[in-house]
Formats: sequence, structure tokens, C-alpha cells
Amino acid sequence: MGFFQDRLKPKRLLAMYLANEGLYSACVDDTKAGLPILEFCSFHPKADRAWPNLLDRLLKESPAKKSQRSLLLAPGEYQIVSVDALNVPAEEMKGALRWRLKDLLDYPVDEASFDAVNIVGDRTTGGRQLSLLAIVARNQHLRERQTLFDDAGGDLHIIDVPEMAQRNISALVEPESRGVAMLSFDENGGLLTVTFAGELYLARRLDVRLSQLETDDAEKRALLFERITLELQRSLDNFDRQHNFITTAKLVLAPLGEIAGALQTYLAANLYMPVEVLDLCDVLDLSKVPELKDARRQQLHFMTIGAALRREVRQA
Repeated sequence: MGFFQDRLKPKRLLAMYLANEGLYSACVDDTKAGLPILEFCSFHPKADRAWPNLLDRLLKESPAKKSQRSLLLAPGEYQIVSVDALNVPAEEMKGALRWRLKDLLDYPVDEASFDAVNIVGDRTTGGRQLSLLAIVARNQHLRERQTLFDDAGGDLHIIDVPEMAQRNISALVEPESRGVAMLSFDENGGLLTVTFAGELYLARRLDVRLSQLETDDAEKRALLFERITLELQRSLDNFDRQHNFITTAKLVLAPLGEIAGALQTYLAANLYMPVEVLDLCDVLDLSKVPELKDARRQQLHFMTIGAALRREVRQA
């Protein structure tokens, strides 16, 4: 099983996510010209069934059952730690990062698996490394997840995280030579990312859940909108100062359902950049899964679809 960043030969993935309510899965084919094709998307309710039983059913029934398999971790199952650039040779990078992480984790670094996203500067002037986003998970938790797949009779090849899944979708809407901020919400809270040239530059969590935004109490909703706006203003202003070679073209709201229009209107009136609402129909061919043309269904499957778009995959 590989952690999230094995940059090897592209291969199709069956991406899966074990949510509180059940098992989500998706598979995308982007080998042909035109929009990537959402080949398969499913949800199996958890109810009182064991995870191995649900996984076994999915692996037997899925049209993508012969694909490699990735598992999307939930927030709380991993950490993202910002680390200053490490001025060491590539072959020494992992050891140097391990040394840096040992004082930043609340458990022994020897009990962790980790990888990192490089944050690089202006590529027109050499692309000097500015910092790293280290993604860290406990070995014990990863072993437990692997055991679920072993019990279901299937291999698990890749561990992924929502920040990278959202990056994959954000990269589809980037204007040339400009960055894009993307904001999503689910029952784990909000996630703000900024991508540029297909790479992740910023990942920030917001402590606002989708169910809170869907309240019928207009006063509570207005306070949440104001709170989100302040968080975005601070995060994006700080990003602009640190990465002045990137022009962030727009903020894109991931599919949210009915609340999207009201949030878009509020943010557009209070931010200095255009605000759009993403419809996955504009970036994916959904003809094989027509029910995904509904915005609420897009929200439910958003992260799993993003994980299925990953193309840095371990060879079998």
C-alpha cells in the first residue's frame, strides 16, 4: 500500500471513502479526448453492516473492480503540517522531514507514515522550494484500514486525502497561468484550497459544517456567512502576500445544493474576486451516471470523484 504521492505510471482508480453514513466509491476514465468520463459512482449505506461486507459487495459488483484501489481518509484520520523548506539532497529528504516532524506530532514519529507536497516559488525564476505540506497518518490506523480490505478479499494500493482530491477538481477549472481558490463543505466542515498549475499551494480547514449552513434560521445563517467571509479574507490575503507571483483568478464553490446560490451572492458582495458555483457537468462527462446532474448528489460524491481523478498512481 502506498501513501498519497506515488508519481508513477497513470492507471485507473476505484476511489473509496468510508463515511459515517456508508461507503462511497467512484471511477473516472480520462484516457480519451474531451471531458473525463465518470464511469461509475455508488453509495452503500452503512446501517449495521460491517465494513468488510460492504467492501466485498462493492468489489464484486463494481464495473471498476479490476482497477487499482484508493482509500480517502477522513479529517481526524491524518494531519497536515506546514514545514519550512528543507535544504537537503533529495535522497536525504525523508530523513530530514522525519526529524522535523518529531517535535510537531503528539505521538512518536516512528509510529507515523508521511509524505509531502512541495510548495515552490515562481517557476519562471527557477521555482525555488518555499515550504512543504507534510501529510501524516498513524501506522496503526493505516494497518486497520488495510485489514478491512484484506478481510474483504481485495488489495488497497493507495491512501489519499481530501485536500489532494479537491486539488484534482480545482485543476480542471484553472485559467491558464492563474490560480483558483476552491471552497467545499460537508459534515466534516469546510475546506479551502488554492491551486496553481495543477499543484496544491494552500489547504485550510473551516469549522463550519454543511448542515449548519442549511439552517432555516436566517440570523444564524447570516452569522455563518460572515464568519466564512472573514476566514476567506484572512486566508486569501495572507496567501497573496506569501505567493505574490500567483494571481488568484476566482473563488469556486464546490457543489452544495440549495444553499449555494445564497452563499455565492454573499461572498461575491464581500470579496475582491469573482465567485462561481461549480457544476460537475461542466468538467466531467456524467452521461453514464445521469443522477449526478443533481447538485446535492454532486456534493455527496464530490471528494470521492476528486480522488478518482488522481493520476499519480503506484504501478501494480
